[in-house]
Amino acid sequence: MALKLPIYLDHHATTPVDPRVVDAMAPYWSDDFGNASSAGHVFGWRAEEAVAIARERLASAIGASDPSEIVFTSGTTESDNLALIGLARAQRGRRDHLIASAIEHPAVLDACRFLAGEGFSLTILPVDGDGLVDPAAVEAALTDRTLVVSVMAANSEIGTLQPIEEICRICRERDVLFHTDAAQAVGKIPVDVQRWGVDLLSMCAHKLYGPKGIGALYIRKRRPRIALQPLLHGGGHEGGVRSGTLPVPLIVGFARAVELCLADLDAEAARLTALREALWERLSGALEGVACNGSRARRLPGNLNVSFAGVNAEQLLVALSDVALSTGSACASGSGEPSHVLQALGLSEAVARSSLRFGIGRSNDAEEIEWVAGRLVEAVVALRG
Repeated sequence: MALKLPIYLDHHATTPVDPRVVDAMAPYWSDDFGNASSAGHVFGWRAEEAVAIARERLASAIGASDPSEIVFTSGTTESDNLALIGLARAQRGRRDHLIASAIEHPAVLDACRFLAGEGFSLTILPVDGDGLVDPAAVEAALTDRTLVVSVMAANSEIGTLQPIEEICRICRERDVLFHTDAAQAVGKIPVDVQRWGVDLLSMCAHKLYGPKGIGALYIRKRRPRIALQPLLHGGGHEGGVRSGTLPVPLIVGFARAVELCLADLDAEAARLTALREALWERLSGALEGVACNGSRARRLPGNLNVSFAGVNAEQLLVALSDVALSTGSACASGSGEPSHVLQALGLSEAVARSSLRFGIGRSNDAEEIEWVAGRLVEAVVALRG
């Protein structure tokens, strides 16, 4: 069978909605279309029940002890902002020091810088050459004024998996809260907020074959109970934390997408890892001057970030018009600036600009990976020549 072009290898930016997710959402667009807050009739009751079931499934998926700890948002960006800005404003006058890693998503870094403009102090933690945060560096940065540490569970550019459980233990010993952006982790690796010790966790649906426009924030309710100041004011939805009419179809789709990912988690992780390694072996075996960015051992199954010495990655993208790839985070793709993540690893601007991110996903197979590798080798040789 002939390959179907173009080939999509940008699953860290977004994923196609699984047809089974579309089917789960379908009734809630036009049949069971009620407002989940309408308590006086059956349309509202059905919507409310669908949201309750989805909330329970998402809580279970990340090991939360209480479904009410799941607060629905518009996506991970809002969840990150609510977690950090909402917490900081609620605790103003008590603690005023924030810590984040240098390779966080802009949704975290920009929120922290915004708070720095409001008078909070901010420490940006460096990472090593693999993109890992040293727990000892976290401990050294903590002060009596530290309110929260934010370190993403899995990086969207280099796939590095952080030692979250160890960092959480250090924070708990010092009575400091911990937040993680887990948009790239949920549905791809096992996530357990209780075992890890996470206090706040951000996630969304569109990174795991669910719909765009829906996310969630886990907010711990016990030991300790965490209070946030809402960013949106209105009807007092979501326990008063996030006002706004709930998008029932998207919420149902979110829960179904997570459910499908967890049902096949280990097998899919093994399959994606095999495809990733096949791609790396093909590229590194055929080309000189290629390097894998990020940890080889602690990495998302479907992630590969490669630098091609002497080649501009933007030129590679043009040469590979039949392949959907990226040079970094989709949120920063139009900035023209080299990746802040790659530069935080200690790579030069030239090397950062020679790097491509491969996001292998559910729809990809070995034939596609082999074809893409061949095209890449040809393109790199031609551009170097």
